[in-house]
Amino acid sequence: MKEESNVMVIAQRMLSGASPSSSTPHSPAAQPPLPTPSPYAFSVASTRLRSRPSLYTYDITLRSLALLFSFISALSLAVPSPTRTKRGISRLRDNPQLMYCFTVSILAFIYSAFQLFKRVCDIAYGGVLISDRTSDYLSFILDQLAGYLLVSSSSVTIQVIQQMDGHTTLWKAAIIAVCMSFIAYVVLAISALLSGYKLCKRIIW
Repeated sequence: MKEESNVMVIAQRMLSGASPSSSTPHSPAAQPPLPTPSPYAFSVASTRLRSRPSLYTYDITLRSLALLFSFISALSLAVPSPTRTKRGISRLRDNPQLMYCFTVSILAFIYSAFQLFKRVCDIAYGGVLISDRTSDYLSFILDQLAGYLLVSSSSVTIQVIQQMDGHTTLWKAAIIAVCMSFIAYVVLAISALLSGYKLCKRIIW
């Protein structure tokens, strides 16, 4: 009986010395701590937002397209092809409608080149050439003016094309010039909408 009482006393001591955390494996103390959110958790999302093209990217792309199409329009009327004779060149110079289309294409080319140069300077030097407020006003006005001139020159040239002989090289050059002028007009119209959005954002917001 004495040995049984000693065994019971030892068992009671062992049970009393055991910690409650070890006896309950599913207790809150046994669970791992919650993970702390990393400060770089949104790095991928921020990178995706930065990788999206900004308004400057769209603006530079539109100015480059307007520069290209107006250049092709002027080049198709100015540079003679190998089959074009001096008589064809004199007819181009004597035709006021075609000269008007050529002049407007040159002006649109110069204006697009200036706008593209200004955008590149803004990115490189931070608006040293012209202030942003003045640039938004000028772009909004001059984009509409250049688009109007391109539309008017295209409509005048279409009337001349209908009266010209369809087998001449000048007739083909006039068609190319009208197509490129109209595409340049569409690009400048989109640029005018973008300039108007930037101007409204600067004034209202």
